[in-house]
Amino acid sequence: MSYFEQKRRWKYFLLITATMIGILSLYYTNYLVDQISESERKGAELWAKSQLELAETEDEEFIDFLLFVVKEGTSVPVIVVNGEGDIQATKDLDSTRTFKKETASLSGTNGNKSLKYDPGYFRQQLEYMREQHEPIVWETAQGVKQYAYYKDSWLLTQMRYFPYIQLSIITVFLVVAYLAFSNSRRSEQNKVWVGMSKETAHQLGTPISSMMAWMELLKDKYNTTNDPIFEEMDNDVNRLQLIADRFSKIGSTPVLKRYNIREEIVRCVGYLRKRTSKKITFEINGDPAEGLISTQLFEWVIENLCRNAANAIGGNEGKISIHISQNKSHVYVDIKDTGVGIPRSKHETVFQPGYTTRKRGWGLGLSLTRRIVENYHKGQVFVRESEVGKGTTFRVVLNK
Repeated sequence: MSYFEQKRRWKYFLLITATMIGILSLYYTNYLVDQISESERKGAELWAKSQLELAETEDEEFIDFLLFVVKEGTSVPVIVVNGEGDIQATKDLDSTRTFKKETASLSGTNGNKSLKYDPGYFRQQLEYMREQHEPIVWETAQGVKQYAYYKDSWLLTQMRYFPYIQLSIITVFLVVAYLAFSNSRRSEQNKVWVGMSKETAHQLGTPISSMMAWMELLKDKYNTTNDPIFEEMDNDVNRLQLIADRFSKIGSTPVLKRYNIREEIVRCVGYLRKRTSKKITFEINGDPAEGLISTQLFEWVIENLCRNAANAIGGNEGKISIHISQNKSHVYVDIKDTGVGIPRSKHETVFQPGYTTRKRGWGLGLSLTRRIVENYHKGQVFVRESEVGKGTTFRVVLNK
C-alpha cells in the first residue's frame, strides 16, 4: 500500500470515527432527554393530581403532604385549565409578569418609565404548552374534566440543545485548527521548495558556466559552422542554463508579461520533439491567444506536462495534442495524450509531491507544475478528463 493510499484511508477513518462519536453522543443525549421528559411528565401529573386531592380531601395531615407536593413536587411549569379553557392554577411560571410589564415612554426631553399590565402572559404560555406536549387529563369528583398543560423545564431545554452547540463548537475548533496546521505545513513546504530550488540553481551554475566556456573554445578551435552535432550540444548547454535560471526564479516574484501562448508552446515543443520517441507525434492547434506569463516558467509547465504525457504513452505509438482556446478573461491550454489514463480517485493525488507510477520517478513534476501555475501565474491546472486505457487531458488556465 502506497503512502498516499494510507494517508487517504487514515482521513476516511478519522472522518468516520468523528462522525460516529457525534452520532453516539447525540443518540445518548436524546435518550437522556427522553428519560427526563418522561420523568417531568410524571411530575406534572403528580402535581395536577395533588391539586385535585387538595381540593377534595379534609385530612389535615394529608393536606400538609399535598401542600408540600404542590410546592416542591416538580420544577416543571404547569397550567391547569377546565373544559371551557379557563385557567385554574399555575406552577413555576413568572407570576410577576401577569401584573406588570415595563415599557418606556418618552415625553419631551424626559424619559419616564411606566408599568403596564400584561394579562396575556399565561395565555401565551398556554398556547406554547399546547404545541409542545399533550395535556394530562383527569376528572374531579363532580365529573368535571381538568387539563394540565406543561412545558419542558429549563434544565431539559438546555440538555436538548447542548449537544448540538457543543458539537458545533468542537467542529469549528477542529476546522480552525486544521486550517492553521495546513497553512503552517504549506509554509514549511514552500520554504523547502525555495531552498531546494535555490541550492540546485547554485550547484548547477558553476559547471554550466564552464561548459559554455568550453563550447566557445571548441567553436573557435574547430570549424563548427553548420555542424549539427555542435549545434545540438550548444542547444543542450543553453537548455541547462535555462533550467538553472528556472530554479533560481522559484521563490522570487516573477515578472508576468503578455505573450503569444501558441508561439511559446511551438518553441517548447520544437525542442521536445527531437528528444522524444519517434513513435509519439505532437499536434498543436487552436487560437493564437495572448496571456500573462513568465516565459521560462511557462515553458517549464509545458515541458513537464508533455513529458508526463510521453511517459504515459511509454514505448507505444501515441499522440500528444495541445489545444489553445480563450474567452474574455482567460486562456485555456489542453494537453491530451493517448496514454494509460489516470483513475478518477487519483486526479488530485497526481499533483502531490512524491506521487509517481515510475520506479525511478521522483514525483515532483506535476507538483512543481501546479505550484508554478497557481502560485506564480495565479491560474489553475487540473485533470480535465481521463479514462484508464485511453488517455488523459490536463487543462492549464491562464489570465489574459
